Amino acid sequence: MESDNPTYNTLYNYTKSLSVALGYRDLMTRLHSERVRDIALELGMQCGLNKQELLILRISASFHDVGKIGIPDSILLKPTQLDDAEWEIMKRHAEIGEQIMKSTELEGSGQAALEIRHHHERYDGHGYPDSLAGEAIPIGSRIISIADSYDAMAVTRSYHRARAHAEIMDVLHAENGGKHDPELMRVFGGIIEKSRLKAAC
Repeated sequence: MESDNPTYNTLYNYTKSLSVALGYRDLMTRLHSERVRDIALELGMQCGLNKQELLILRISASFHDVGKIGIPDSILLKPTQLDDAEWEIMKRHAEIGEQIMKSTELEGSGQAALEIRHHHERYDGHGYPDSLAGEAIPIGSRIISIADSYDAMAVTRSYHRARAHAEIMDVLHAENGGKHDPELMRVFGGIIEKSRLKAAC
């Protein structure tokens, strides 16, 4: 997906180095980010985002977790559930990621940074870091939230098993209107059934 504006391509190519760095720090996070990017783009295209919006989404989804570079190994790589204090530190990755993206100072980095900052907001306003609600949350962030949740449950991690597709969808539907945008969830329910990234049944 190439942009008519070469600056957007420069931004994506420039930030690819961040993905390589994150892969050396935590390969699972890098691979997760690549899958989230692909799911998010499928959803974004189905939602009718224009070419520029899709290019920004590609960048923000690819690097939604890049702020984890700034999280201590003892927390980032902990094989068990985080305690409350550790979770508060982990939550900072959204703001750290925003700062990293903005620091490129390239065209498009500001919007991508906002989508990264807000990808853990909840549709009901109970997310972080700013407790945004509904359509006050950038649409890219709302898309990433769904893709992120789906893939996180589809893959085995040290602290949980991989869930089957039907089980994941049950969880996402239970969170519909709370964590996730109901209209985006409706569209997602259609595309994931045909996606190569659909979890095993």
